[in-house]
Amino acid sequence: MRFSRTGGVAAIGFATAIVLANVLMVPAGLPHTGADPAEAAAFFGSHGGIVGLGSALTPAAWVLATVFGAAAVGALRPSERDRGEAWSLVGFAGLLLQNTTFAAVAAVRLALTQEAMAAPVLWALHDTLFTLNGTFLALALLGLSAGGLRAGLLRPWHGGLGLLSALLLFASATLAPLVVEHGGPLGLLGLTGWLMWVVWVVGYGIVLLRLPTAARSRAAAGPA
Repeated sequence: MRFSRTGGVAAIGFATAIVLANVLMVPAGLPHTGADPAEAAAFFGSHGGIVGLGSALTPAAWVLATVFGAAAVGALRPSERDRGEAWSLVGFAGLLLQNTTFAAVAAVRLALTQEAMAAPVLWALHDTLFTLNGTFLALALLGLSAGGLRAGLLRPWHGGLGLLSALLLFASATLAPLVVEHGGPLGLLGLTGWLMWVVWVVGYGIVLLRLPTAARSRAAAGPA
């Protein structure tokens, strides 16, 4: 299998893993960003099994995200070298940083299932890390969208979706103190950006799966 196709499968697998983790925890009552620490303590104290199951999906998600990013870099770097650009490396750095940050989020969630007394501190740390992670998702979206558009790999709507998602996630991260303190409508910035990010990842996976055909069909057209 071509590595680009491996990366395409990884992208779709990554999106599936993070959606499944949320499907497990959100209907069970996972508190929203800015929720009261007592609410968080009650949830994590009584749903340790569900939290553990959701967290069990995240190591695979981090591996799949890294493979996806490496495949995207492999597809974009030849044309970037010709232009003296490195957008794909910016995007790959964003993926690695979001993996690291979300590892801390998952660790805090597991700690909350064991340390209810520390909920006020742990929940504040969780919300802050979770919101600031939008910075790294934005980097991934910006780098891989700009690189894909410049290389003619992504269609304009797909690249535009990534850039809009990056803007929303970066805005949410910038407003992190307000999001963490108040939640509510401000939290919708990050949620909307995250949903768009999932669609963008799946779309990128399909592009990588079709890359040999897509590359031939667009070679004459140049950048989109």
